[in-house]
Amino acid sequence: MPDLTQWDSFYVIVGSAAGALIGLQFVVMTLLADSPSLAAPDAGAAFGSPTIVHFSVALFLSAIVRVPWPSMTIFSSVLELMGLLGVIYMMIVVWRMTSQNSYRPDLEDWTFHAGVPALAYALLLAAGLEEPMHAHAAMFGVGAAALLLLFDGIHNSWDSVAYHVFVIRRNKQQPPN
Repeated sequence: MPDLTQWDSFYVIVGSAAGALIGLQFVVMTLLADSPSLAAPDAGAAFGSPTIVHFSVALFLSAIVRVPWPSMTIFSSVLELMGLLGVIYMMIVVWRMTSQNSYRPDLEDWTFHAGVPALAYALLLAAGLEEPMHAHAAMFGVGAAALLLLFDGIHNSWDSVAYHVFVIRRNKQQPPN
């Protein structure tokens, strides 16, 4: 499995970042929970929970690359399963985004809360299918998926905090007309 050992440093960085960002997301959500205007669990399920899932998948990918697999077939199968489950999860996220009434998603939301993560999970599925024939190339697909999920999570976390700080808080501070 020499193809996996060459990725050690990359996944140490990605895994460490994902783990730290999961913790930071929990801190931010705890701080925002004190806000009385956040009684929107449907929006949280549509926009907040997927961010934790994406960070967790990036962390999990970083871990499974270091597992001493008895055969690469098992590793490929795990990637395929993660990709397939991710694509299915993204269908659920899209359904949640369309069925919640707290916030109307714009193009940026559709891009970063649905499109980018769906692409990352599709890449994982493709990498798992491709690995038996082209292991080296497949690892670039896995790496790209991990980075997409990590950077998408960063974007979505920032977007969520910015929305609550600059929109919700500002609207609460403005007196009614």
